[in-house]
Amino acid sequence: MPYLFKTMESPLGKLTLVGRDSKLAAILWENDKPTRVPLGPLQEDPASPILLETERQLGEYFSGQRRQFDLALDFSGTDFQKRVWQALLTIPFGQTRSYSDIALQLGDIKAVRAVGAANGKNPISIVAPCHRVIGASGELTGFAGGLKAKELLLTLEGAHALHNKPGTAVPRRKRRTADPAQGLLFE
Repeated sequence: MPYLFKTMESPLGKLTLVGRDSKLAAILWENDKPTRVPLGPLQEDPASPILLETERQLGEYFSGQRRQFDLALDFSGTDFQKRVWQALLTIPFGQTRSYSDIALQLGDIKAVRAVGAANGKNPISIVAPCHRVIGASGELTGFAGGLKAKELLLTLEGAHALHNKPGTAVPRRKRRTADPAQGLLFE
């Protein structure tokens, strides 16, 4: 079965949602490198149920009404990459982890660089929250959507990475909502 796609506007720019066999296979950034997430041929289908559901849940997330996604996922990658991406799904909303935290969770502290590489290849951005992975000192590090998008996502969740030690919860701030037309957050 071919990969189906539809696009949606978001506070982060245009996102391309990709599905296959009634599962979400990718969320691609507007300026994504074509080689970051290798996919087969794409066929546009704006009425695909999984893509419409993904768009709905992302809309709720961006408006501050959703903290967790409930979507069937189709990760395509190496066994190690899939383990990293599954570990991303365990990071709670409003919290961050370092690359070494993920390596420890996987049982191999020496795999920090491999975790970083797998994190960068995460095909299902936002839903598999690779934006919640930061440097050991709390600094923002590489992100396929760009560091500005990463900071916006962390701020939306109340987890500004520069003030959140890895593995700790951040007290909830005022409820924030996103204005998709402006790409801004406001309280």
